[in-house]
Amino acid sequence: MQQDDLIGTILGNYRILAPLGQGGMARVYRAHQESLDREVAVKVLPLWYAADRNFVERFNLEARLVARLSHPNIVTVHDASEQNGHLYIVMQLVDGGTLKHLLDQLHLQGRTMNIAQVTPIFGQLASALTYAHEQGIIHRDIKPVNVLMDRSGRPILSDFGIAKVLASTKDSLTRPGAGVGTPEYMSPEQCHGGQVDGRADIYSLGVMLFEALTGQTPFLGDNYPALAHSHIYETPPRPSTLNPAISPAIEQIILTALMKYPLQRYQRASDMAEALERAHMQSTPHAIRPATMGMYGQQQGKASSIGPTTPFDRRKMVQGYPTPAYSTYPSHVTPLSSSSQPGQHHCLACHYLNKPQMRFCTKCGSPLNQCMTCGGYNPANNRFCTKCGQSLTARGLSAW
Repeated sequence: MQQDDLIGTILGNYRILAPLGQGGMARVYRAHQESLDREVAVKVLPLWYAADRNFVERFNLEARLVARLSHPNIVTVHDASEQNGHLYIVMQLVDGGTLKHLLDQLHLQGRTMNIAQVTPIFGQLASALTYAHEQGIIHRDIKPVNVLMDRSGRPILSDFGIAKVLASTKDSLTRPGAGVGTPEYMSPEQCHGGQVDGRADIYSLGVMLFEALTGQTPFLGDNYPALAHSHIYETPPRPSTLNPAISPAIEQIILTALMKYPLQRYQRASDMAEALERAHMQSTPHAIRPATMGMYGQQQGKASSIGPTTPFDRRKMVQGYPTPAYSTYPSHVTPLSSSSQPGQHHCLACHYLNKPQMRFCTKCGSPLNQCMTCGGYNPANNRFCTKCGQSLTARGLSAW
């Protein structure tokens, strides 16, 4: 076994005690902070990064930005510095394992997480992402190994900002073992090498939710090109085909997060969390469930063979992204007018009647009145988008 030369040494004010883990771009150690007599986690980057002074400047700037984040589900950054060619960042020590460890344990048992387990975890992760996005910080590398778990089961996101710094290094993709993002969880726009915003994190959160409930990621491949092609062009499998216990409402949430074009996804992570919470409430025994047929006329709880809907099927290429395989209505379903019953609004996906102030269907979780200009989610009875002010009156079939 190769000896680690950092064990027992001191970086700044931190004595390195033991390794905690290693990824493609850094090693993480348990350390003791001498001045405050406490244990912390120290992430140390490979030596070659310190040789690039521009990288060092960007690393320090990003560390300062991330250190300003204060949220119970985001790991606290205490310090960042350089010593003897070692760039390191000091963080709160979270010693309850990771979400990956949890998923791996369940996989070995032939089990997956259920909706009651994922709802609080993913709700908290969505809260963390919403907060970070509002501060202008995008994670860019959401994956189970970056979700730390404390001993009470609270999920804590780590590694904010590091992927952005690595992306700015010209030869980062040619370094042995280094990379930006993780192919299984990367959004189509990341695979394209295009501009990225918070909706890329929402896509990755959808991949993690898919994995937590089915035991595998949506796309499988042996190399980056194969996975990137799948993320950009291929339709993800319906989660219920891998786990029949997944309800239509949960399936719709996952597939909305995994839409190819960012405007088709949830625009805020909190929107996804709200939809997940509603679906969870409906799945509990005490919840009042409507005595109606399920999606596309099937009985509630049975998987449909027809794909989910999206109000953004333009039947053309949009900014380089392929048109999704899903259509607005299956051929045998006749759309209902939202004015057929005054004061209530039909969901275009499952035709359930919703109250006028609802933004998402209370039955299947689909958006009820999404703006086709900016992608904002609006109450069902709104005539104009609250985000961009555009008219919402043409949201039916006439919009296509």
